[in-house]
Amino acid sequence: MKVKIVNHSPYPCPAYATPQSAGVDLRAHMEEPITLAPLQRAMVPTGLYIALPAGFEAQVRPRSGLAAKHGVTVLNTPGTIDADYRGEIRVILVNLSDQPFEVVPGERIAQMVIARHEQVSWEEVDELDATERGAGGFGSTGKK
Repeated sequence: MKVKIVNHSPYPCPAYATPQSAGVDLRAHMEEPITLAPLQRAMVPTGLYIALPAGFEAQVRPRSGLAAKHGVTVLNTPGTIDADYRGEIRVILVNLSDQPFEVVPGERIAQMVIARHEQVSWEEVDELDATERGAGGFGSTGKK
């Protein structure tokens, strides 16, 4: 699938790291580093603009290395980029650690996965069909 992209950053367009990668890395695009204090968040620009075909979305997700090593993650994960959005892709990063974290220009800050989606039309009914699980949620299926 071809997707149109405008790249205003000095970095290459996002690419898959391996033949079976699901996501591409997004890089921070700014003039100066940004320091995130503990529990601070920031919208980090990427310099990228995309035009997805109808029926697709882009999901912005955390990079596991940043989360595991530094406690830095994407706040609204997964962030959704709709097919009709034409603005710059920006990533809401949050520092959940107890140490400041510096985001440097060009750093890989998140990953983006392109996925199909459906829109629904609601059919209002008075009750739903019964299932074995029923209304059980949040831990109702047990630990094992």
